[in-house]
Amino acid sequence: MILVTGGAGFIGSNYLYKLHKLDPAQQIVCVDSLTYAANVNYIQPLIDCGFVRLETVDITNRYQLQFVFDTVRPDYVVHFAAETHVDNSIRDLNPFVSTNIVGTINLLAAALTVPRLKKFVHVSTDEVYGSLGPDDASFTETSATETNSPYSASKAASDNFVRAFFKTHGLPAVITNCSNNYGPNQHREKFIPTVITNALARRPIPVYGTGSNIRDWLYVEDHCDAINLILEHGVPGERYNIGGGVEITNIDLIHRLLALLGRSTNLISFVEDRPGHDLRYSIDCSKISSLGYRPQHTFEQGLEKTIEWYKNNDSHS
Repeated sequence: MILVTGGAGFIGSNYLYKLHKLDPAQQIVCVDSLTYAANVNYIQPLIDCGFVRLETVDITNRYQLQFVFDTVRPDYVVHFAAETHVDNSIRDLNPFVSTNIVGTINLLAAALTVPRLKKFVHVSTDEVYGSLGPDDASFTETSATETNSPYSASKAASDNFVRAFFKTHGLPAVITNCSNNYGPNQHREKFIPTVITNALARRPIPVYGTGSNIRDWLYVEDHCDAINLILEHGVPGERYNIGGGVEITNIDLIHRLLALLGRSTNLISFVEDRPGHDLRYSIDCSKISSLGYRPQHTFEQGLEKTIEWYKNNDSHS
């Protein structure tokens, strides 16, 4: 039995579909509080067919969460649930502290009550490593933690608690730090969905600063494949970086999307830069590659599939 937190969110929902593709006969328990960023309609077919059992529980409620663990007794936990939007964390830090830190601690404590738990996979972000210069070497698993936003600080704190539960209690926990994900069912507040949906509607596309910030982009299905590798072969107590191997500036990515969408660059609207905006992220995937990880989608394939999804599902907000 696999318990997945945040399974109605972006990465979690795609992971549920990946699990269904691999073994439709198993049953998965999804714990999700169905916040604004969730899209339960996306996973409804998995619920209707009995593959997913949805528990509408907030991980900040340790009593309800413990009841789920007492009932389910999972073999594996994959923890996606988090507040993730940097802009929101700048406006109001409290939900990030509650969900990302306290919620993770509650999950770790509940997982300790499952004596035969095989693995606890904590899904985190490359943003905990801070910012790189244009010519700096890529982040590795031993890179220092240098958080620059309230969001990344909350995720770094959650990483530290996962590590502490492994060292102190022997919880078989693994930490993953991924680069920027994109793909179907991502909330429109995020960068690529904003560009696509605004372009489709011929609305202005806001670009922070000069658009020179560089990100490493990872198609969500490739991320899900990596999580399954970690679930099977990841070593408890270890950290694994997961990247897509695609570094591109924000402005160049917008130009590429506009070309694919057949829209004019006149839609681009430069706005004041975000406070503490990291310049560059870059992931060294050597460690997880040794387990057999290889992204299966080119950047072009991933963008085309993502665009097609938003053309057919533009009502998701």
